[in-house]
Amino acid sequence: MPQNSIIHINMTPKAKIILSVCTVIIGICAIIGLQQAYRMFYRNIHSMDGEENYIYVYKNTTFEQLLSEIKTHNVIESESTFRLHARLLHFTTPKAGKYLINAQESDLQLIRKLRNGEQTPTSLTFNNIRTKEQLAGRLGSQLMLDSITILKHLNDKDFLKQYGLTPETAVCIFIPNTYEVFWNISVEQLFNRMQKEHKHFWNEKRLAQAQKIGLTPIEVCILASIVEEETNKSAEKPIIAGLYINRLRIGMPLQACPTIRFALNDFTLSRVLLKHIQTDSPYNTYKYKGLPPGPIRIPTGSTMDAVLNYTHHNYLYMCAKETFNGEHNFARTLTEHNRNAARYQRELDKRNIH
Repeated sequence: MPQNSIIHINMTPKAKIILSVCTVIIGICAIIGLQQAYRMFYRNIHSMDGEENYIYVYKNTTFEQLLSEIKTHNVIESESTFRLHARLLHFTTPKAGKYLINAQESDLQLIRKLRNGEQTPTSLTFNNIRTKEQLAGRLGSQLMLDSITILKHLNDKDFLKQYGLTPETAVCIFIPNTYEVFWNISVEQLFNRMQKEHKHFWNEKRLAQAQKIGLTPIEVCILASIVEEETNKSAEKPIIAGLYINRLRIGMPLQACPTIRFALNDFTLSRVLLKHIQTDSPYNTYKYKGLPPGPIRIPTGSTMDAVLNYTHHNYLYMCAKETFNGEHNFARTLTEHNRNAARYQRELDKRNIH
């Protein structure tokens, strides 16, 4: 047979039909296969707004609950395809955590992320906190932990003992800042992380400064909490800290109005009266000398530094300025202080503030 000869196959009409049908079927299968591969390896999920979204997976979340969560935050181009890919990959149980869903993410990428627990860290922030209840609520709103569990540990003497804390000083371990943590962090992990950050803040230099002024880190935190409640003026903080340190050294009661508000749990109280300072509470610094048993808010690191670097002076008294600009008049003697207080009281009466 010649080398270049062509073999011709004569097909019956029936065979041609069968071949055509097979060709169509193969083409359809190829299209479906390519579509499945596209969604498996390229994209099946995209953000509704074209931007990044997060899904939150709780412990013991089922596959159906997970799918519902994904559908809430993202558009699944093919739910049936996602289910098929999950079965093919033997994926049934996601790990708890907070997960970033990228725009145009594939099933394989998402399933791998959920299976391996490849979470996106949470930026944990807390500031302007006065009470343990407020702290527990703020933390609980940002973490999988509920506020009741957090508050329980903040009041647990045995648990706090390992950190050198008591229910009164528990919040001292929390220094306001922004921390990256995993959303499903446990209470123990959270406290361990805060202890690590606390030790980082209380370096050798700060510990030496605290020792030099005769205060422990806990006492610095307590005093800083009072200073921070007294003013939001950074320039005044070292002055006020020095004033209270002067009082502590001579055994004079601190007589800090913010401690009365804390004792009464009434932070709206604008004018502390005689009836208020009769309150029998260890936080009443009019009634009891020395520092209260714990901080009356969670002070910032900068305010604690203001205490450590307090201004040396002879002031023993302070009174809010009658200008109501947040600043204070300072005095060395009671006579001078009474004059300052009288001006302030007249302005209170004039403005009908009770």
